[in-house]
Amino acid sequence: MRLVNIAYVDEGSVLARPLVAPNGKVLLQAGIALSRSYIDKLARLGLDTMFIEDATFEDVEITSAVSLKTREVAYAAIQNINKNIDESRLVSGKLDEVKSAVRNIISDLLGNKGLLGNVIEIQGYDDYTFHHSVNTTIIALIMGIYMRWSDDKLLELGMGALMHDVGKIKVPSEIFNKIGPLTQEEFDEIKKHSEYGFEILRKNSDINIVSAHVALQHQERWDGSGYPRGLKGTQIHEYGRLAAVADVYEALTSKRIYRNAHQPYEAYEYLIANSDRLFEPKLVQNVFSKCITPYPTGTGIRLSNGQRGNVVKQNPSFPTRPYVRATHEFYSRLFSPIDYNLVEHPSLMIVGIENR
Repeated sequence: MRLVNIAYVDEGSVLARPLVAPNGKVLLQAGIALSRSYIDKLARLGLDTMFIEDATFEDVEITSAVSLKTREVAYAAIQNINKNIDESRLVSGKLDEVKSAVRNIISDLLGNKGLLGNVIEIQGYDDYTFHHSVNTTIIALIMGIYMRWSDDKLLELGMGALMHDVGKIKVPSEIFNKIGPLTQEEFDEIKKHSEYGFEILRKNSDINIVSAHVALQHQERWDGSGYPRGLKGTQIHEYGRLAAVADVYEALTSKRIYRNAHQPYEAYEYLIANSDRLFEPKLVQNVFSKCITPYPTGTGIRLSNGQRGNVVKQNPSFPTRPYVRATHEFYSRLFSPIDYNLVEHPSLMIVGIENR
């Protein structure tokens, strides 16, 4: 299978992986031959890419970080939380769903032999807050697992991450979805969501106060330029520092109503470039860069020698140098595909993304 931009998906192409709706439920199952009406409808929903079957890449295995069932449960948990906030307080008993959802995510990740891979499911831009909360939690927990945190710490981190944007419920949705520049008043209101979320969570005795601090501190920055308190360096709790990295990476790689998603390698490079300013340097350089890949398996790439093809496997020790299979040279198809382990070809570089 390989990743293809929807503009290049031919009628009759067979879907290789399920497509997920904003509520976490399966929109289309794998194995369905895509009609023109299906393709057009998916485009209207905001889906830009999808995995399709291709005999040249039939040996390529692309596994999700967590199962679709786990995602569905997590979506339901965070949606129910947002529906059950009464007078800035969580309705009693609803945190059990969140705790169960986080434990499911942790279990799936611990059972996944290769965490370096496809973290984010392909999706449109509806219900962005729920989609973002689940993906941010997965990314944060991958980093926590990489650092060999205890089960208790992972649960605290995961609960905070899944509810880190709960304060957005008190901010008008038209501000978050506004197309065009925000006024200073609108931006100031958006910035309040961190404190709103903290106040909501800290009033519930079923959640640890350090988990609530994920909501409060995920917008703080290593150099003190963040909000709401302008904390700097280790003044920010370790959960907040980690959540900041996961939050920004997920936000950059997600499509929004007012902008297209950035490519994973672009988001990856942004985090690396700002690791000594906005984000904790050691966390980005020694953890994030080791367990999040800039070129997910299946991604279409262009090489510096003029050939193009797709990523077919990851190099865990060198995330920026995956295995690739070249199928075309410029605009002509190669007689036989050529496999490269980019670690063994130091002069060969990925110079662009072409999901076609």
